[in-house]
Amino acid sequence: MCFDISSTKIKQLFEKNRGAAFVKEFNYEPYYHATGFSYPKISIIKSEETNKIHPSTWGLVPDWGHQDLISFRKKYNTLNAKSETLLSSNMYKEHALENRCIILVDGFFEPHRSFDTTIPYYCYIPSKDFEDGRDIFAFAGIYNSINDHTSCSIITTEANEYFSEIHNIKKRMPLVLNEDFVGDWLDPNLSKNNITSILNEGFTKKEFNSHSISKSLYSRGKNNNTPSVITKVSYNTLFD
Repeated sequence: MCFDISSTKIKQLFEKNRGAAFVKEFNYEPYYHATGFSYPKISIIKSEETNKIHPSTWGLVPDWGHQDLISFRKKYNTLNAKSETLLSSNMYKEHALENRCIILVDGFFEPHRSFDTTIPYYCYIPSKDFEDGRDIFAFAGIYNSINDHTSCSIITTEANEYFSEIHNIKKRMPLVLNEDFVGDWLDPNLSKNNITSILNEGFTKKEFNSHSISKSLYSRGKNNNTPSVITKVSYNTLFD
């Protein structure tokens, strides 16, 4: 699962990195932490318009869900969509076949269970190309657009060996696309078999770094959108 993300880069760095421009109506601002449960606007590139970066509400809402959005969100959590059931789910399969996207971030947060406590970890791809040492990367996603409102889900998959150690209870991870698969994922004519292939084989070959951070990430009502939220905090656990 992936319910918390960061996107700390200014828009010019995203535009240069992706070769796409933010649409004028998207008032993007960098953030150190956003939780999906507040349904924030996040940055996506749609399969139908690969040269533009659009705002999208996190948490896909199908057409029928807009009839009573509050009730829909109380009943359904669509922040993540499982890769294993993506093409069979009544909620997601149509969007997986027709409305794929990538979701742009530079980090995400995962829970690690240590004895009787949960410790949050910040996960990122190290890079010398950016001053802060963290790369920009793309989650595989799906989206829906209706009445000028776009919403999306991050696709998750079974954790690899590295993320199984971090997210050691659920053992899930977001599908971070290898750059070789980004163009294919955004191809509107991608076949069902090729979608399945990317879901199974498309995870990035780049190595991740991660470190434990303050447990205040889980404090209700606390504003964690500050640089300190991604600062390393050691708990002297066996995993650290």
